[in-house]
Amino acid sequence: MSTGTQQGQHEDQPVGDEANAPDRKADLLPVGHGNSPAAWTCVGVMALGVLVGCVAFVFANVPFFVVGVVIIALGLVAGWVLRRAGYGVGGDKVKSHHA
Repeated sequence: MSTGTQQGQHEDQPVGDEANAPDRKADLLPVGHGNSPAAWTCVGVMALGVLVGCVAFVFANVPFFVVGVVIIALGLVAGWVLRRAGYGVGGDKVKSHHA
């Protein structure tokens, strides 16, 4: 009794030539680690925001906590802007173009 899939494989996983179809190539590329100025800036600013938020939480200071949340949001925006400006992984302003 065959259901059309190989044993141990789910029906939504491609088999054989389907796995190498052009529309599936993007799924097979390595994700990378985001080692770029944009990623480091984003993470650094967000870490500062988390630190500010944690200190504010310990001292029960709501306005200071809100400042921490705003800093985290600014970190996301800064990372996105830098990536769009070419400082992300594979960007035209980054020396290393590996993903």
